[in-house]
Amino acid sequence: MTTTLITGANKSLGFETARRLIAAGHTVYVGARDPQRGKEAAATLGARYVPLDVTSDESVDNAAIQIEAEAGGLDVLINNAGILGQVRTARDLRADDLRQTYDVNVFGPVRMLHRFLPLLERSTNPVVVNVSSGLGSIATATDPQAHSAAVPVWVPAPGYGSSKAALNMLTVQYARQLPELRINTVDPGYTATDFNGHSGDQTVEQGAEIIVRLAQIGPDGPTGEYLSLTGTVPW
Repeated sequence: MTTTLITGANKSLGFETARRLIAAGHTVYVGARDPQRGKEAAATLGARYVPLDVTSDESVDNAAIQIEAEAGGLDVLINNAGILGQVRTARDLRADDLRQTYDVNVFGPVRMLHRFLPLLERSTNPVVVNVSSGLGSIATATDPQAHSAAVPVWVPAPGYGSSKAALNMLTVQYARQLPELRINTVDPGYTATDFNGHSGDQTVEQGAEIIVRLAQIGPDGPTGEYLSLTGTVPW
């Protein structure tokens, strides 16, 4: 039986990913900061709830203790929790605008990986999926039109985009240094969620597809790659 933890899984892409993986036979832990929403999501899905705030070392540690006690280890970690943060132009961007965004989108996955690696290393097929964005592609930011096939919708978002670019680099660093893991970063595409006021041109089911696929790869699957439903996303 595969044990999977999804951060920020009480709604949208995280919720749909959990639903699909449960249907595929995974035991899924729904990580959520809000206890009521997390418990309601877990009950609806048939999942297990774990209180989890990825910006808190204590919360991450307690989540690891709970999952270790209940499941003995972890097979799949999906770092899905993320925030848009303050939307600023390059002219108006301040360091303080980035702190909260980076704490969730960059430092959150680092906290998770640091604490959960010992549990993942007990698995015969440890898998990590980092949920990124096409806005984290430096190649696309340099020339959006030339890369429109991979990232059809691109908008200037220096804070959010740079946080996802940092997450992409971290993914490669972990993949190179931990070859026993299958760890990849994914672009779900422009999906209609609360995140963007439901303005995306994809359904949540379509957006979750690449996350679900990468969560189920075997020991011979890809690692250190940046992927979407259209294939490889340019770094």
